[in-house]
Amino acid sequence: MYKFKTEPYKHQRDALEKCWDKQAFAIFAEMGTGKTKIALDNACILYNQNKIRKLLVVAPKGTYMNWVESEIPTHVPDYIEKKVLAWSPLMTAKNKSKLDDMIKPDYEFRIMVMNVEAFSTKKGNDFAKLFLIGRSMLIIDESTTIKNPQAKRTKHILSLSKEATYRRILTGSPVTQSPMDLWSQMDFLDPEILDQTSFYAFRTRYAVMISSTAAGGTHKYQKIVKFKNLKELGEKVAPHSYRILKKDCLDLPDKVFQKRIVELTEEQTKAYEMMRRNAIAILNGEAMSAPNVLTQLIRLHQIVCGHMKTDEGNMIELKSNRINELMNILDETSGKVIIWANYINDIKAIQKEIQKEYGFDSCCTYFGETKTEDRQICINKFQDSSSNIRFFIGNTQTGGYGITLTEASTVIYYSNNYDLEKRMQSEDRAHRIGQKNKVNYIDLVSPKTVDEKIIKALRNKVNIAKEISGEELSEWI
Repeated sequence: MYKFKTEPYKHQRDALEKCWDKQAFAIFAEMGTGKTKIALDNACILYNQNKIRKLLVVAPKGTYMNWVESEIPTHVPDYIEKKVLAWSPLMTAKNKSKLDDMIKPDYEFRIMVMNVEAFSTKKGNDFAKLFLIGRSMLIIDESTTIKNPQAKRTKHILSLSKEATYRRILTGSPVTQSPMDLWSQMDFLDPEILDQTSFYAFRTRYAVMISSTAAGGTHKYQKIVKFKNLKELGEKVAPHSYRILKKDCLDLPDKVFQKRIVELTEEQTKAYEMMRRNAIAILNGEAMSAPNVLTQLIRLHQIVCGHMKTDEGNMIELKSNRINELMNILDETSGKVIIWANYINDIKAIQKEIQKEYGFDSCCTYFGETKTEDRQICINKFQDSSSNIRFFIGNTQTGGYGITLTEASTVIYYSNNYDLEKRMQSEDRAHRIGQKNKVNYIDLVSPKTVDEKIIKALRNKVNIAKEISGEELSEWI
């Protein structure tokens, strides 16, 4: 009898009952419904029954460390002896020794977590192939990362699927662009699910194509104009999947909090360290007042967000992974979304990227520069379920109070304000009377920076603007 470390909700038990002994299965669970726990409990049950000895988790770059640092310690029972390791491409003697230990036969449950980008490399792919030999399970978290059948990492992962005894895919939105997204995901689970010999055969069956000529008349190509046989496609996928929607999970808490990791680029790391040293030097020579501390904190935080203000007042853009991670989240998310950002530069960059990906009329902005008459229009259109406006982008200083945005059940903090009251007020724009669903809150966090400290302080209900002073400074900077 398997003893859960954390008690599952009813919808998680239902999912486990449906999938636990299936060799191939898709858990289509909306963000915030606990699909990671379902997958880990599933793996542990199979390990207890001696059906697997190893688990390989492949996750996006922004979430794979969450599996190691949070999800596995939280949900894998303590009575299961285990080795857990996160992939590192650095082949130091120490790292190579750890990887070798994971491959060697052992009585312990070995859990390896790799980011999906590793499968674009020969090194990552070769290791995974060795690791999966024997009784193993392979989980693809946010499986739309393998939706492109032409991508190198998709080809490698599809090849690896044959090595795993059990296979799982996890995502809230299996179709983000078109039904064609399903091909690689289902092919990973089992090629027989779709009963098509290739992607091109699949496309012929479920898409209507016409010949089109590229701009300039240089060459002709096949263009999808509409889709067909979608009921049949759904019927093929249904027996091998389980759908979980937030609105159906009456047992979920009202608020679900998550974080997505955003690593600093090399350019950001250098700028951050230089600014950190400069801040310490400045503050060592001045009074340790809250305003002085906050000024330096803001400068550090701006670098984390991808821009830096010079002494002359000019803004320099820094190469950053943050906007890419945001777009990854939006790709995984259905329905309307609120995005809070602390800086005007961030708001404008987000707006530009979203309009490029989702269309000009897909978003509206709500911040200091937004005209008074445009603010209510933005709210009205966002709250209109029939409107094209899907994304509300604002800052908490302007939009965090007194407005209702209950059409959204996903709230993303691209960058946080330091004021606890503004954070709590902005959370309640979606979580208030009129909200019919559970609300998922996602914080973008760069490890080992002020970003992490801010999140921790806000979660612990510490008002940074009022509490940072004196000796506490050294912990922040």
